Amino acid sequence: MNATDTITPSEAAFFGMLAKDWWDPKGSSAMLHRLNPVRLGYVRRQIDAVWDCDPRARRPLEGRRVLDLGCGAGLLSEPLARLGGHVTGIDAAPENIGVARAHAEGQGLGIDYRAGGIESLEGETFDLIVSMEVIEHVADPAGFVAGIARALAPGGLVILSTPNRTPLSRLALITVGEGLGMVPKGTHDWNKFVTPDELAALLDEVRLETIDRTGLGFDPMRGFALSAEMALDYFLTARHARAIEAPRNQVDA
Repeated sequence: MNATDTITPSEAAFFGMLAKDWWDPKGSSAMLHRLNPVRLGYVRRQIDAVWDCDPRARRPLEGRRVLDLGCGAGLLSEPLARLGGHVTGIDAAPENIGVARAHAEGQGLGIDYRAGGIESLEGETFDLIVSMEVIEHVADPAGFVAGIARALAPGGLVILSTPNRTPLSRLALITVGEGLGMVPKGTHDWNKFVTPDELAALLDEVRLETIDRTGLGFDPMRGFALSAEMALDYFLTARHARAIEAPRNQVDA
């Protein structure tokens, strides 16, 4: 399989152009900075519940291999590393990877950043795979999910987020979000948005069992928050069907 089978070159080029501003909380990625605490909170809630981690533990991912798939410039990769994970971040845009590496080095974090797609991870497995707002940008969603299944270690977790394909998401993310410059124009293609049922079906095809669906809502006063309502955006957690807890991936010191 070609290493770029799931990558849409125009999408990679678009996000690569935004790389230099990725870490600016007031720049073109400002919305991602506002999203990040909610994303991290959801990830922490899932690993604590499924792996029975102590919610007070500062490094619950200690000894586990973590993949941030579509990592951008590392906004989520860095806090996952601080939670103890041995993090690999992969992104289709080489420009993003360059910015991510430089920022992580400045923070003293040893994150393994690579440019490419899920296909480039042939033979590697990870205990936790996160992919936030990525599947709606790939060329082949089914192939993308199949690659995730191959890369997931026994007992591992997959956590995805993506916009739902609803009238509300079109209004909020494209008409308002892009129209008012809250996110860069051209970021979204509503026709490529994936519903929760469609995503769960793709996961089921590769024997990944959905164990949680949680909405992402937005309130003008409170900002982003987890929600029972999934019309705008949502998180989904999955694991191998009939999964049991397995030993952690061995990571070289």
